[in-house]
Amino acid sequence: APEHPLPCAYDDCWAALNWAAAHAAGSCREEWLNSGVDFGRVFVAGDSAGANIAHRVAMRNAREKLIELLGVVLVDPFFWGEDPIGDEAGRALPARLWRLANSGSEKSGLDDPEINPAADPKLSGLGCRRVLVLVAEKDYMKDRGKLYCKTPEKKNGWPGKAEIYETKGANHVFHLLDPACGKKLRRG
Repeated sequence: APEHPLPCAYDDCWAALNWAAAHAAGSCREEWLNSGVDFGRVFVAGDSAGANIAHRVAMRNAREKLIELLGVVLVDPFFWGEDPIGDEAGRALPARLWRLANSGSEKSGLDDPEINPAADPKLSGLGCRRVLVLVAEKDYMKDRGKLYCKTPEKKNGWPGKAEIYETKGANHVFHLLDPACGKKLRRG
């Protein structure tokens, strides 16, 4: 973005999952896929905006039934909403980035389900059985990750299991800035 606004990133990742799913029958020319991949244990994962994309791919997979997803892993997910929660008050950067990523779009603002899954009436249809959310203590978007963990179960009884872990003393995507930091996760 802004050169390739959404849904371009969602569509690209959907195409990648399609490519992988096309090999589930074991007829791939790539032997490592035929012998080394258990297509019954597929997860999608991402961090920050990538976590947002992983969530959208899981939701689309639920509708289109491309592949059986076991779960989704969301690391410091980039979710937001119209009404601030937790430490979001007074922060405008995520909202500005979202509007930039959707330039020219007629979307419904910050309560669009693409940026605010808690506002999605179809969230209980999340296309997997397990969700792992990792948040960082100093990340002002962490409360959206925590809310995400609770929301699918509340909306029409999503049958899966969601777990959340928080990294103390860490900020948004700290693991990318210092991969050897050795910070410990705490169940949250």
